[in-house]
Amino acid sequence: MTEPAVIDHAPAVRPLDLTLPAAPVREILERAFAEDAPSGDITSQLLIPAGARATAVLNARVPGILSGATVFRDAMELVDPATRVELLLADGQAFDAGTHLARVSGSARSVLLAERVALNLVQRMSAIATKTAGFVRLTEGTRARITDTRKTTPGLRVLERFAVRCGGGSNHRYSLSDAVLAKDNHLAVMTGGDPAKLTGLLLAAKAQLGHTTHFEVEVDRMDQIEPVLAAGVDTIMLDNFTVPELQAGVALVAGRALVEASGNVNLETVAAIAATGVDVISVGALTHTVAALDLGLDVELTAG
Repeated sequence: MTEPAVIDHAPAVRPLDLTLPAAPVREILERAFAEDAPSGDITSQLLIPAGARATAVLNARVPGILSGATVFRDAMELVDPATRVELLLADGQAFDAGTHLARVSGSARSVLLAERVALNLVQRMSAIATKTAGFVRLTEGTRARITDTRKTTPGLRVLERFAVRCGGGSNHRYSLSDAVLAKDNHLAVMTGGDPAKLTGLLLAAKAQLGHTTHFEVEVDRMDQIEPVLAAGVDTIMLDNFTVPELQAGVALVAGRALVEASGNVNLETVAAIAATGVDVISVGALTHTVAALDLGLDVELTAG
């Protein structure tokens, strides 16, 4: 079942970086078609005349925020460069149920072969964008930015992270190679259970980093905040703190680092979390718990 869309009908405010790198998108599509049609589409080859033509409309059956329009186009054109795709809305724009999002024309066999892969990706990406937009709207008027996490579908991170941006959200570190994020398990191993060692160990670790590498540390108790701040970290993550604890944590940090809230974030809690004054709210559910948005490809076949 499709999740209810939490949007209004005005175009979303679109950030400036709504572009996708061509090479990884092509790689994703090539893998998808190798999986879905390793030896072609035997159904269409059997039933559809070679010269048959098709026209199709990508139709929104529910309201939402569009993401993956260019991926939909690229999927169609990868199968057959002669296929023509007209995008009627841009990534990041809101739409109502019944809106036509794209028009397709080309070989019927080609359109039918590309249909499932193209739809799977634009449906998932638009669902992520729509869900993100709901969180973003509930935090308007606060300093908090909504970010994703690394809880993405393996192999699809570049698309899912793009979808978050289409919904007005921001991206956390892209991979384990991009920034230091010391979480509870790291700290437990580092300190051997002795919290008195925490500041010194973090200072020693930070001294090994280049000056451009971001250093973030997760804490799950108030008494960890000062020892972590004493190490001069860039961001402190308050994990699974209650709203009153978040308020107290923000006051204690007092601008000495960015404050990220994580854990127990949903559409019912996010507004109160944002109102505590945190800088970042990370939401794994943007990408790991999402149902495909109901978009359909309505195809008409004509004789060739």
